Amino acid sequence: MLNDKVALITGSTSGIGLGIAHELANQGCKIMLNGFGDPLEIDAIREAIETKYSVEVQFLGADLGHSVEATELIEETEAAFGRIDILVNNAGIQHVSPIEAFPIEKWEDIININLSAAFYTIRAALPKMREKGWGRIINVASAHGKVASVNKAAYVAAKHGIVGLTKVVGLETAQENITCNAICPGWVKTPLVEKQIDTIAEREGISVDEASRKLLGDKQPSMRFVSPEEIGAMAVYLCSEVASNVTGTAISIDGGWTAQ
Repeated sequence: MLNDKVALITGSTSGIGLGIAHELANQGCKIMLNGFGDPLEIDAIREAIETKYSVEVQFLGADLGHSVEATELIEETEAAFGRIDILVNNAGIQHVSPIEAFPIEKWEDIININLSAAFYTIRAALPKMREKGWGRIINVASAHGKVASVNKAAYVAAKHGIVGLTKVVGLETAQENITCNAICPGWVKTPLVEKQIDTIAEREGISVDEASRKLLGDKQPSMRFVSPEEIGAMAVYLCSEVASNVTGTAISIDGGWTAQ
């Protein structure tokens, strides 16, 4: 159990981040949510987690595309709860385009949110973790942190970067009871992936179900989407004491994608 630990999860108002928030709250963690969305819907999400698991849940809406706001997110979480024990860098965006047509502003946005934001939050959170002598940092990477796909230059570059950053942080904190690991999911049915499915369906004139099977068939041998709950369960394991010697790793949950 992780009773009374404080967990900040970026990009946690939907999808993978929300799944991780639920699983950590179920272990007794206090939760700081972060992300975008309708304020009323976010407050309903916050209240639902708080009620279901009897833990304190707050929300901060920092824009992680800006270094100042990413750093302030750490400071404001520490001010609200007194500390951060668990930092989960999950926020991410996507854009699909051939390199020669890839908009420069999209490249910059993806690198900023998917990679640089994790550096900023880790940089700001580590001093207090070191003071306490305990911390868990989890970076949500992707199968695309290990292999590439066409038309995803920025996303693949950012996720490979996250895996590299994870290794460095793992090495720098290896003797301090602080761990840093990356989770590398395959296809998870998040809003980002649903948008890709819709694009395939429209482009090829097929149903959404057919497009889903095509997406899975191209990459994921299990032919099943990874669930946010599965990723959340892995996060719980990485935060546990039995995982105290697991650090600097990139763990795949991808239905066999990167085994090929």
